[in-house]
Amino acid sequence: MATPEAAEFAALLKELKDRSGRSYGVLAGRLHVSTSTLHRYCNGDAVPNEYAPVERFARLCAATPDELVELHRRWIVAEAARRRTKAEAATPVPAPVSEAVAPSVPPARAPAVDDEKDADEGPEPGTVAAEGDSPRWFRSAPRMRVLLAAAAVVALTVPTTLVVSSLNLSGSNSDLSDAPAEVDGAGGDAPELPDVDASKSASPRAHKPSGPPSNSGTPSVSSSGGAAPSGGQGAGARKQGSGGAAPDVTISSYNWEAPCGQHYLLDQEPDAVPPPPAPQDTRGWARALGGVDGGDMLLELTVQGRSGQAVVLHGLHVRVLSRKEPLAWSAYSMGEGCGGGITPQSFDVDLDDNRPTLTPVAGEHAGTPVPLKDFPFRVTSTDVEVFDLDAHVEGHDVSWYLELEWSSGGRDGTLRIDDGGKPFRTSSIKARPQYFYVNDTARWSDG
Repeated sequence: MATPEAAEFAALLKELKDRSGRSYGVLAGRLHVSTSTLHRYCNGDAVPNEYAPVERFARLCAATPDELVELHRRWIVAEAARRRTKAEAATPVPAPVSEAVAPSVPPARAPAVDDEKDADEGPEPGTVAAEGDSPRWFRSAPRMRVLLAAAAVVALTVPTTLVVSSLNLSGSNSDLSDAPAEVDGAGGDAPELPDVDASKSASPRAHKPSGPPSNSGTPSVSSSGGAAPSGGQGAGARKQGSGGAAPDVTISSYNWEAPCGQHYLLDQEPDAVPPPPAPQDTRGWARALGGVDGGDMLLELTVQGRSGQAVVLHGLHVRVLSRKEPLAWSAYSMGEGCGGGITPQSFDVDLDDNRPTLTPVAGEHAGTPVPLKDFPFRVTSTDVEVFDLDAHVEGHDVSWYLELEWSSGGRDGTLRIDDGGKPFRTSSIKARPQYFYVNDTARWSDG
């Protein structure tokens, strides 16, 4: 059943589609999706995992700049509602535990009675047998005591485990076991690996489901994500207080210029590489081939509060896990020189720097210049922030993740944002063979 947020999002899609005069079949063909999928989007039965196809749909329907902004806002709210509903549906409901009633007179145990004595031999001396047609197992007092004790241990252990897990802020980074623990070649300036929980993932120490990351990813802010998210995705509360909750973070895109400006490094010859898929499927395609993000990662994060109470975002920090020589693989492009202006709240990240930081940059949105702006920012459930990061590298193979500092009410904490429970990984494509797919010849070409 569609959420109210999804219905509002679908209503605007349907309005744009009807106004365009184009059929579902024509639009679906241009978007590389099935007609039934487009029907579901416009009816509110489904919400796209990422915004890129939504924006292409809107532009095909000649949406105005104001309509593009409103459509993006509705998609963000609908996507957050979908994830929230999915997480609530997946939460198990504990089964009721019936209380065992012990005999009113506790049985006295004889000094030399064997615990394994068959119940058919009758009650032990000094015990009071239950009246009526009580089942035989109820008469075995020693065994009953063992069962009741075990049940008590389980009943006490389960809630305690849940509490400890939710408060664990210094767990091991077990899901990063395949990433090097040191920064190769970084010298004495290499950043230390902070002792933080690994994401779920989005949503890893996070509030989102993290499951496998889609193009929109669940950060392991969790998502994993996590964003994440989470993406995310872990929400660690350093200071406990009244009120306030960590924001939801979603990786809404791994390439906010899709389908342009994206390369993947593959350890394969061009003849062995299949044609590139539709833009929304490129990340899964690359992962299936063992690919690594090449040159830069255009990461888009969507941050939203969980209620009307404001959440202050104090900073977004880059944490490097390893920095090595770049991969000696070939680079494969997912699109050729196109793309538009940078959207609001844009930041540049130089991963070659020993201590990379986010540098705010000016951009353009819907034809309007956007001045640079730095942290802090403020979000609520209806006031959403979108951050576009250009994390680029020219001389290394870097594994990294992000940490978002937040506070709300009397609480504050840090959200870890990574790639579905693992660090992001970006390697230089400088001086590497670069290939583009030529549809006319159905082959990859280097020129």
